[in-house]
Amino acid sequence: MAPHVSLATINPKKGMEMGGSASGSGGGGKKPYHRHTNHQTQLLEAFFKDCPHPDENQRRQLSNDLNLEPKQVKFWFQNKRTQTKSQSDRADNSVLRSENERMQCENMAIMEALKNVICPACGGPPCGKDERQRSLQKLQMENAKLKEEHEKVSALLSGFIGKPISPVDQLIRPIHGASMDIMAADAPNQRLGCPALGLDLNAGLSDGISLPVQHIGIPEMDKALMSETATGACDELLKLMRIHFPLWTQTNPDGRLTIHRHSYDKLFPRPYHFNTSNARIESSKSSGTVPLDALTLVEMFLDPSKWADLYPTVVTKARLIQVVETGALGNPNGALLLMYEQQHILSPLVPPREFYFLRLCQQAERGSWVIADISYDCFQETNLPSRAWKLPSGCMIQEMPNGCSKVTWVEHVEVDDKIQTHRLYRDLICGKAAYGAERWIVTLERMCERLAFSFLETSPTTEIGVVSSPQGKRSIMKLSQRMVRDFCAMLSMSGKLDFPQMSEANNSGVRVSVRRSCESGQPVGIIVSAATSLWLPLPPLSVFSFFKDEKTRIQWDILSNGNPVHELAHISIGAHQGNRISIIRAMEPYIPTENNMVMLQESCTDDLGSLVVYAPVGLPTMQLLLTGDQDPSIIPILPSGFVISGDGRPQLRNGSGALRQGGSLLTVALQMLVPAPSCSSSSESEDLNMESIATVNTLISSTVQKIKVALNCSDLD
Repeated sequence: MAPHVSLATINPKKGMEMGGSASGSGGGGKKPYHRHTNHQTQLLEAFFKDCPHPDENQRRQLSNDLNLEPKQVKFWFQNKRTQTKSQSDRADNSVLRSENERMQCENMAIMEALKNVICPACGGPPCGKDERQRSLQKLQMENAKLKEEHEKVSALLSGFIGKPISPVDQLIRPIHGASMDIMAADAPNQRLGCPALGLDLNAGLSDGISLPVQHIGIPEMDKALMSETATGACDELLKLMRIHFPLWTQTNPDGRLTIHRHSYDKLFPRPYHFNTSNARIESSKSSGTVPLDALTLVEMFLDPSKWADLYPTVVTKARLIQVVETGALGNPNGALLLMYEQQHILSPLVPPREFYFLRLCQQAERGSWVIADISYDCFQETNLPSRAWKLPSGCMIQEMPNGCSKVTWVEHVEVDDKIQTHRLYRDLICGKAAYGAERWIVTLERMCERLAFSFLETSPTTEIGVVSSPQGKRSIMKLSQRMVRDFCAMLSMSGKLDFPQMSEANNSGVRVSVRRSCESGQPVGIIVSAATSLWLPLPPLSVFSFFKDEKTRIQWDILSNGNPVHELAHISIGAHQGNRISIIRAMEPYIPTENNMVMLQESCTDDLGSLVVYAPVGLPTMQLLLTGDQDPSIIPILPSGFVISGDGRPQLRNGSGALRQGGSLLTVALQMLVPAPSCSSSSESEDLNMESIATVNTLISSTVQKIKVALNCSDLD
């Protein structure tokens, strides 16, 4: 074996020199080379330029060609690489030293020039060192003051209580503090939208109002503020969803989840938006599964019209004010919308809640989306009719493998009740069941189930009298959905009159409102609406079963004139038998020859309440709808109906240990059309209105008395 000989002694000028002699057993091995020409060195260096890291096969080939040991070739390449790196480092250091010297010279030249600087305003001599020091201290003080102001603004942002007024705010402020409805009603009908999201600023404006262009421009500074506010709300919402203890606590005996105030205030310190004795905070959390894929659900949440359709019994108005951010192309991630929403449920005794809020959509992870809402006072409307402020709220939508979605909802609202809630609904409202997260989840489950049933081409074979035509089914469902939405929107009854003669202990009296209708989809004329709410000592499901049963309709329906009715056809809109759309008509022997009307009725129920809404429709129109030859959006319809819910009172155990059975809250609402007088005087119109008000008041009072008799609740008087 030849001894180890390093190639570090290679001299490009003298060749390669080897030292030592062969040794080892047998005396074998290669003979050392004492001197070689520059040719071998040149070959190695040429190979090094092309391949500085030869592999084992290449080194073996070189050793054979040059008659060297493989280790000698290996070590030569190692030393050559080290030598090359050292030369490169020395060259870099030399360049850096030269650059450093040049910069030092420039710095010295600048310092010399500063000594001779003059004031550009007056041409006076340069400031002395002491004066420059004082100026520096003044700037530092101003900087500290600005930093302090910035921290105050940041604290306000973290509390989500609005923003300071800047001159650019006047661009979007309503004139003389007018509400958006008045401001938009006088504006030209201009439509704006966001093609990337497929949104229209006038989407969801069922009252025909268009937002004016000149009042919705948002400066870039305000957009940045909106983005920061919405992002902070989304971060807080994610924490509220992912952290259970100690942020959430379970209330007894209903088991609802509410925020633990002390733990929340420590983690998210902020001042309260309302500081009055009537202010309170409502918080809740709930989850459920809906038969709809996540992305479709997200897109519906970002469309105000579809959003209102998802929640017809909660959201009475939904409007898009401005698309602040469009998100990624073809992807709603990052979309930020400025919206208006009016929430109202149950009864005219419950005042509606109004919000201007930001809605941010973010993709938390693959298949998981977050919709975060946060109040934003974009119009500086400090005197809104409803005193409600949405703290970070919203939902997380998680995709499931079966095409369904899991939805987790957090509702967190600060409320200031200037007017105390009516005693009938105080337990329900203050108990957080009226607007809580559970209601949003339960309503979403029911409406997604309704949507899923609309896609079914066939009905179960066990059902008789179903609407089998797909076109007719879609037309009837669209008309019925609009009927329910109009009915729920009517319950707010703005400008209502009170009739106290029905104000017994378990009754609220009659509320009546009069409005002139000239909108598409409603009869033209003067519409008189009347509603009353009362408590019944019966479970909500029993009351719902009474109203949806066609056999008991004769006991309360004034439109049937005391005649029995039967169901001509129906459409199932849910697994529960009570969730259906029905076409009802008086039985054959009782139908007058001139009567060509049928009744369209939708009934639905869930864990928190029930709804029965009906309206008369002409028989020829209904026949066209069933064949799909009639546009349901232009058919005039005037709905009446019932809203049923639990009374919200805590379930207490009696002496035997059984839970006390809760009662029901029933809202009865009727509408009547009065033809608008064309040539009559104003006094005649007023007399006609008062006569109509008295008529509808009598009708609803007699209807309530019939319901009490039928349900054996006459002793409530």
